Amino acid sequence: MASRNPEKRSRMSTPLVRVADVTKHYPGVRALTGASLEIEAGEVRALLGRNGAGKSTLIKVLSGVERADAGTVEIGGAALGDGGVRRANELGVRTVHQELSLVPGMTAAENLFLGAWPRSAAGRVDHPAMRRAAREVFDRLGLGIAPDAQVGGLPLAEQQLVEICRAVRREPRLLILDEPTSALAAAEVETVLEAVRRIAASGVAVVYVSHRLDEIRRIARTATVMRNGEVVGTVDMATTSTEDAVAMMLGSAYEAAVRPRARTVDRDRTPLLSVSGLSVPPKVADVSFDLYPGEILGLAGLMGSGRTEVLRAIAGFEPAAAGTVRVDGREVPRVTAAGMKRRGVGLTPEDRKSEAIVPLLGVGENMVMSDFRAVSSGTSVVPAKVDRAARGLIERLSIATASARTPIAALSGGNQQKAVIGRWLHAGSRILLLDEPTRGVDVEAKEGIYRLVRELAGRGAAVLFVSGELEELPLVCDRVIALRGGTVAAEFTGDEVTVDAVLSAAMAA
Repeated sequence: MASRNPEKRSRMSTPLVRVADVTKHYPGVRALTGASLEIEAGEVRALLGRNGAGKSTLIKVLSGVERADAGTVEIGGAALGDGGVRRANELGVRTVHQELSLVPGMTAAENLFLGAWPRSAAGRVDHPAMRRAAREVFDRLGLGIAPDAQVGGLPLAEQQLVEICRAVRREPRLLILDEPTSALAAAEVETVLEAVRRIAASGVAVVYVSHRLDEIRRIARTATVMRNGEVVGTVDMATTSTEDAVAMMLGSAYEAAVRPRARTVDRDRTPLLSVSGLSVPPKVADVSFDLYPGEILGLAGLMGSGRTEVLRAIAGFEPAAAGTVRVDGREVPRVTAAGMKRRGVGLTPEDRKSEAIVPLLGVGENMVMSDFRAVSSGTSVVPAKVDRAARGLIERLSIATASARTPIAALSGGNQQKAVIGRWLHAGSRILLLDEPTRGVDVEAKEGIYRLVRELAGRGAAVLFVSGELEELPLVCDRVIALRGGTVAAEFTGDEVTVDAVLSAAMAA
């Protein structure tokens, strides 16, 4: 069971960070109520809670962006008071936000010193000194990033590390990392986590915000859980189960959350989708499976196992070197994106932000773009038809939005994901290929997506569900295939679908 004695530790040292009875109100909203926590130097403290739990407000108070209505914040024994961001900076508080704030056309070194470039005696930017200082920071964290590398050409994980290094260069005492890995693949995550471990080992206190519980277990010994603006407990992650952590985050809503129910899938029927001998060099080799009407089939595996490539090849976005694909028992002679869409196949890509949504367009426009003919008259799209089609989908999928014309970028990640799934319902898709559909969304939003996927399967859709978070597979899938090295390593059904079993199959030598 989770230990819920937040800050009762037998230690002689004085905490580096002390938050005591902090309260913060906005008009009509109590964002924080008596929030308290303590963090030692060199400790990585995870911060858990669904959207609206108060995490963002607490971070803003710690970093001086918002001033508490009541309570105190101390860093190293010195009060933050009403000094705002300047005072927080003086006390050594540095925050790395979820959205990167790098300049792609500049080098890694230039981004580290953005707005504070060292100057030579002649008043010019001292590039050699800047490169040397950048190299020192990169070496300190064990990174092989070249100071002269243009940031826009770096992998996303290295861009995130440059953002973190910019904060490290300014010698933090408290480093706040807000969802630093939400857009990263599993293999890239470990690089970031190792850098965070080195930062903490140097004596820096780290507040680590993430929705990925498996990741939090790897980086943080303790986690502070928030709900409805309150700190409900600080737990030892080694002795706290995922179920206990989720129950703390949801409170009374936990019992009302949809739990997986045993479902019967008729595998005597013709599969909606059959894949045989699929190969996509160099990632996928000889993958075969059947997917039946009403079934949710999980596709699991470590990063690089070929999960995404399998989905993209089936949907016609990546050419396969070998293999056959059948829909409703009929072989598809030439797999193309347009042809698979006509056959009722819809793919929600892994990278929602850059591949799945058009941020400045409305929710409705994003959902109907899979079939503009249904909302057009002649060659013109009819706004009234768009609104009518979108309203039906918004209601059916329980999407929280002010209107169908609200820019989709204004929605939460979970509601954006529902809208992307809605796009394929608008197109009449019966086979849904969902690549990391819950990435970057909070616990409550995940439950909503699980509920939606089960409902669609209950209506006869066939769902291929890819997730790097193995803990969610038993919650939503009827059957799971584990990939290893681009081939099918094992298959699990019903009660056989456990995190341990799937992980063992995916990692076995």
